[in-house]
Amino acid sequence: MTKRGNLPADSDRPPVLAHQRFAAEQKSVAGLGLAQRFQRIHGGNLWGAAASASGLGSEMDATAVLRAELPRLLTRLGIASLLDAPCGDAGWINAAGLTVRMVGVDIVPALIEGLQARAAAGEIKGDYRLADITRDVLPACDAILCRDCLVHLSFTNIERAIANFRRSGASWLIATTFPQWQANQDCEDGDWRALNFERAPFCWGTPVELLNENCIEAGGGWADKSLGVWRLRKLAKR
Repeated sequence: MTKRGNLPADSDRPPVLAHQRFAAEQKSVAGLGLAQRFQRIHGGNLWGAAASASGLGSEMDATAVLRAELPRLLTRLGIASLLDAPCGDAGWINAAGLTVRMVGVDIVPALIEGLQARAAAGEIKGDYRLADITRDVLPACDAILCRDCLVHLSFTNIERAIANFRRSGASWLIATTFPQWQANQDCEDGDWRALNFERAPFCWGTPVELLNENCIEAGGGWADKSLGVWRLRKLAKR
């Protein structure tokens, strides 16, 4: 097996549950627009996680390092307000002890309705709004956290999302990246594949910060999963 660093080559990486489940149910989302597609994925728990309809990466055991380190990262960057886009079920982030102003957006109405009710009852923190990150006006915040999302979007919709992030006026983008991944491939919206935003077709350059999440999914075959931090205004435009 060919190795790059301490991880297998792209083609030898272990399978990911979200991709396997999407492939098995692909016909059920055929012809659906972006909003309807993600509503179907959420409503049917298509990505297959037991504790979070947002996927395995949003479960508590998968976010231990992230919950400990994200507050420190935001402090180092001087971030006072954070847009969680998309926020999913907002479970792990509400356990991270963040002191910044937090706004969450998601394309799935049922998720947002539930989060708004919980926030109103004082169960969780944050301001939650329904929005499509590829086209809707987004709340103004210092930074945008886009974790475990772009890996599910086509190149076309990634480009739309980044352009929309720029329009929001945010200074920073914090996004999931796999720095040892070699060749980015396009995918259908709702599917999953790894992306390395330092490589083509994105070519965003070296992130200002790189927070490794200590991912243990699939036997550690995705141990380079990280949050990269970039200045939005410096991202290369395709």
